[in-house]
Amino acid sequence: MTDTPETPETAAPAITDTPPDRLSVNPRSEYHDWELLRRGVGIRFNGVERNNVEEYCLSEGWIRVAAGKSLDRKGNPLTIKLTGTVEAWYKS
Repeated sequence: MTDTPETPETAAPAITDTPPDRLSVNPRSEYHDWELLRRGVGIRFNGVERNNVEEYCLSEGWIRVAAGKSLDRKGNPLTIKLTGTVEAWYKS
């Protein structure tokens, strides 16, 4: 094997300690990222840690949570959008 220097194109992407601005647990969403979800993301909304968040956006300051046990016609949980202060961090 030859030792070739890694260029930015060939280097593995670095994992940062800041979660993305927007993330969703729904696999159909464009904001879904299995690797980040597997790592574990904690959400604090208005000072209270939440574990039932379906999607969040840090820059816009909102989260989506399931509205009870109601489902839409495709079998997905109905969600409501709550606005406030959103903080996200990696659990591991």
